[in-house]
Amino acid sequence: MGLFDAFKKNNNSLKQDLSDKDNHPGMIFIIHLLMEDMCEMPDKEFMCNIMEKHLGKIECFAHDNKTAGFAPFKYSIHFEKENKDIPPQLMVMGCMKEEKPVMDEIAKSQTWDCSESDEILSNCKYRVVATDMLAAGLHYKDRAEMLVDYIEALVEIFPSCKAVVFENSKKMFTREQILNCDVPKNHRFIYYAVNVRFFNIEGTNDMLVDTLGMSTLFLPDLQYHFHDVDPNDVVNHAYNVLSYIYEKDNPIDSGDHIDGIKDGEIDAEVQWIVQYESSLIQPVRDVLDVNMGEFASGNR
Repeated sequence: MGLFDAFKKNNNSLKQDLSDKDNHPGMIFIIHLLMEDMCEMPDKEFMCNIMEKHLGKIECFAHDNKTAGFAPFKYSIHFEKENKDIPPQLMVMGCMKEEKPVMDEIAKSQTWDCSESDEILSNCKYRVVATDMLAAGLHYKDRAEMLVDYIEALVEIFPSCKAVVFENSKKMFTREQILNCDVPKNHRFIYYAVNVRFFNIEGTNDMLVDTLGMSTLFLPDLQYHFHDVDPNDVVNHAYNVLSYIYEKDNPIDSGDHIDGIKDGEIDAEVQWIVQYESSLIQPVRDVLDVNMGEFASGNR
C-alpha cells in the first residue's frame, strides 16, 4: 500500500481507488436533488414560471412524468456545421428510487458544508437528477452563471428537496442553505459546486487539501501537500486562488510563484512555486500543485 492509498478522517481509515479518473473536463454537470419520498414532476406552467424567473426567456421543449427540458435563450453556442446559434439544454429527470448511494465513503468524509449530511443521506432514498447538455461550448463564466441560476430555480421548483449533491464535486448543501445563500453572485459557482477537501495522511503528520469541481469550467483544481500549518488557513488560501483563477481565466503556468501564508494571512513576502501534475487523491486528474516551501511534504 502506497502513502496515499489510505488516509484518515475522524479516526477512520479510508482507502482510495486510483482507477477513478476524471478524464473529461467540461463534462455534463449533474445535480442530485435528494428526497425522502417519491414526488411527481411539477406542473409545466409552474416550472416554466420559475425557470424564467431565474434564467430569463426559456423554451420548454419537453414535459411529461419522466422528463422536462428547457432551453435558456440568454445563452447560446455557435455550431459551425449548421451555422446556427443553439441554446444549451437543461434537463430534469422524473423522481426515482435510489439504485446506489450518491456518495461513497470518501465523498461522505468531505461534506464539510452540510452538518446534517449523514442523516439526510440515510433518510433520502429518492432523487431527482438534473443536468445541462450542449453547454461545454459556452464561455466558462456564462456556464457558471447559468448553472447557479439553474440550481436556485431547481430548489424552488422542488420544495420537498432536502439537500443537493453536485456529482462533479460531491459537494452537498441543504435546500435551505441554497435558498438563503448571500454569497455574491459571481462567487456562487465556486461556493456551490467546487469542493475544497481535507485529508490527514495515515501514518504521518502530513495533511492534504485539494479542490474538486473546477474542471467543469475547463479550469484547474488545486492541491496542497503539507505539514505544520493550520489547514483552515490552507483552505482559505485555496478559495482565494480559485477566485483568482476564475476571475482571470487562469493565467498561472508551471513554475510561476503565488503569494503564500504567513501567520495565518496571505502575504506577498512569502512566495510559493506551483506546477501542474497528477493529483494524489482520487479522482486522478491534473491539478495545480502548490509547493508550500518549508511546510511542503513529499518529494519536491
